[in-house]
Amino acid sequence: MEKAKLRRPFFVVNPKSYLYGEETHKLAEKTDELCERYDFDCLFTAQLIDLPWVVENCPHLIPCAQFMESLKPGRGMGHVLPEALAAAGVKATFLNHAENPMTVHELAATIARANEVGILTVVCADSVEEAKAIAELHPDVMTCELTSLIGTGQVAGEDYMRSSTEAVKAISPETMVLQAAGIHSGENVYDAIMCGADATGGTSGIVAADDPFATLDEMFAALDRARTDIAKEA
Repeated sequence: MEKAKLRRPFFVVNPKSYLYGEETHKLAEKTDELCERYDFDCLFTAQLIDLPWVVENCPHLIPCAQFMESLKPGRGMGHVLPEALAAAGVKATFLNHAENPMTVHELAATIARANEVGILTVVCADSVEEAKAIAELHPDVMTCELTSLIGTGQVAGEDYMRSSTEAVKAISPETMVLQAAGIHSGENVYDAIMCGADATGGTSGIVAADDPFATLDEMFAALDRARTDIAKEA
């Protein structure tokens, strides 16, 4: 199966375990509406049980699992099978998030399995050093986010954003880089893209906002502004 193609800049909405069921559906519908309005690509993660609903009802989103494993069909009770995700219409998966870390061996094996079934890999790294090591595995997307900033509303500085992005690109030029930790405003979104990131996105900065839909509106408008300004500079 051929992988989805991501156009830069793109966005990620990652509700983690904050939302499920109807609340996830509402957020997915809003995000789908914004993707259609602005013509952006957006990965939308959800609980496994909610992903088929996203696939069926949100045609402008790229449905994304929050985790996957390297097993093959057969024995493997309680694990997340790549073929099952692909058959359900899931197009991408996060791997090695700080809240669900993986061994290097399992990460490499899972990236290989994702490549076999046509699922995009979004692999998380903390430090610049870890980003360099994981870049050797050539994931489709590298999420560079300092673990210490996840969920804090504090955003990494420009130096970290630029240095981690450049470190990944030097080793794996085709890997796209997502700068995400602490993103909670349109200004944060704009700054991340203008610092060289291919994408950005959020979790608590969206779902814990006073008005999540208004926050998403602000973020997509900022992403649109960044896309316009980058085009002017080109």
